[in-house]
Amino acid sequence: MAVDYLVIVVYLVGMLAMGWWGMRRAKSKSEFLVAGRRLGPAMYSGTMAAIVLGGASTIGGVGLGYQYGLSGAWMVFTIGLGLLALSIFFSARIARLKVYTVSEMLDLRYGGRAGVISGLVMWAYTLMLAVTSTIAYATIFDVLFDLDRTLAIVLGGSIVVAYSTLGGMWSITLTDMVQFVVKTIGVLLLLLPIAVVKAGGFAEMKAQLPTEYFDPLGIGGETIFTYVLIYTFGMLIGQDIWQRVFTARSDRTARWGGTVAGTYCLAYALAGAVIGTAAKVLYPNLANADDAFATVVKDELPLGVRGLVLAAALAAVMSTSSGALIACATVANNDIWARLRGLARAPQGDDHDEVRGNRLFILLMGVAVILTAIALNDVVQALTVAYNLLVGGLLVPILGGLLWRRGTAQGALAAVAVGGLTVVVLMAAYGILANEPILYGLLSSLAVYVVVSLATPPTDAAVLAAWRERVAGRAPETESVSERVPAGQ
Repeated sequence: MAVDYLVIVVYLVGMLAMGWWGMRRAKSKSEFLVAGRRLGPAMYSGTMAAIVLGGASTIGGVGLGYQYGLSGAWMVFTIGLGLLALSIFFSARIARLKVYTVSEMLDLRYGGRAGVISGLVMWAYTLMLAVTSTIAYATIFDVLFDLDRTLAIVLGGSIVVAYSTLGGMWSITLTDMVQFVVKTIGVLLLLLPIAVVKAGGFAEMKAQLPTEYFDPLGIGGETIFTYVLIYTFGMLIGQDIWQRVFTARSDRTARWGGTVAGTYCLAYALAGAVIGTAAKVLYPNLANADDAFATVVKDELPLGVRGLVLAAALAAVMSTSSGALIACATVANNDIWARLRGLARAPQGDDHDEVRGNRLFILLMGVAVILTAIALNDVVQALTVAYNLLVGGLLVPILGGLLWRRGTAQGALAAVAVGGLTVVVLMAAYGILANEPILYGLLSSLAVYVVVSLATPPTDAAVLAAWRERVAGRAPETESVSERVPAGQ
């Protein structure tokens, strides 16, 4: 394993080195939070694919393939569909807004009254997403070095916190590009063909496994529907995804670069399912389906290649973890803390102060993520709660603001409150993993949004005029909207 260890260590040192290099470029708030909005198509596509394809998509995707065969691709496939929908229909206008957070977009559209509520919902979602990714370090480092769970979480989490704190989005972008390359080589070009060959090829796999393993809908229509509700819709509105859209150099880059990344996700989904199916032939009696990835890597890959593929798994986890971490810190600082302390009434800081403040919040949120990950053994249900609240509470007012001029601030706030409350009540009644909470949460949020918007005065014409200027890309970039809105609104 010495060669494999060396590959991993070189990879981790490289991540820290890029964090240091990114620190030299992040001299302003824009550079630190959204890479100066200067990413071209190639870098944008790679980093967007890296952020959405994390440990759940890699280790979990292979595990679903082990359980269900080719239809196990549906979870990651719906992530790709969501990214395609975002890129084709919404990314151009999102990029032209020149904001930093989803809540700032709501402020612009509805007149500065989306408030702390939407920020709190988004913060909870990004925090739990970062925690989930951080917990995955325990699995990977256990396979690599047989480390204690807590030590593995601290080690992996500290590396991500270090390079994210140093250089912000520039460091994360550079590391994500490396992680994208490593994942592509390790999973698509090495692990996929090797696993299929070791399993005897597709003909032998079909002969060894039940026919439902090759049924595209074998996982079940209800499960596929749940994935669409949670992941496809979640891709449309998550701060971690939008913050990558904000890095695009132009609306064309956002649209076409995101389309390439979404298409890559579809291929990655199928690859994971095929690897899992091959693992079922090789190891038919694994106690835990999520062990399929590590087992194939550990037992079937040659020296050196094994280290590279494990680095690919580590890359998948780190890319999602770092993206969720900077999103969590951005929301906490710009949408919650700035409002609560009444930043609009204080003197504006210079760029250095802005970078220092956001860097401090990444460090604080990183510590919180590591401590939470150590305290929790299984955050699947907690993450489901966060996704349900995100989609049930925020999908309608966000898409309504983008698509319907008659939507009002009162309608948006009512939709957030009623949709979120419906989700919470129905999760208590039906169970956290049930379909009813998110489905009825969305329906109630939509109904309230339409009714309240029609029953209240239209949004002020000046607000809508300023909104149209932003969407058209004719307004200059300004400071955070939360910095210009009185605290408590």
